[in-house]
Amino acid sequence: MSVTDADIAFALELFEPLGELSRRKMFGGLSLYHAGQIFCIVSSSGQIFLKCGKAYAADLKELGSEQFHNMPYWSLPDADLDDPELASNRARSALASL
Repeated sequence: MSVTDADIAFALELFEPLGELSRRKMFGGLSLYHAGQIFCIVSSSGQIFLKCGKAYAADLKELGSEQFHNMPYWSLPDADLDDPELASNRARSALASL
């Protein structure tokens, strides 16, 4: 199974407030980059995860986020999935934590 075109379009639209994004398919999923920095992966099932440092990971965990395997990626809280501004602000915080 690999990430669908619909999942890719959704992620790009969700993070549109960040500005210019680049993307790369890999391992059945997708990586999203802002200003050359990876900040997000979309799993093959379409779930969105933000890359973040330990302090911000703890904040996300308190919101119910789950870690992607043992990697520094945490699921985007469900409430953010309907709000591009909220999701993009969360991505900015995740990027700042790296």
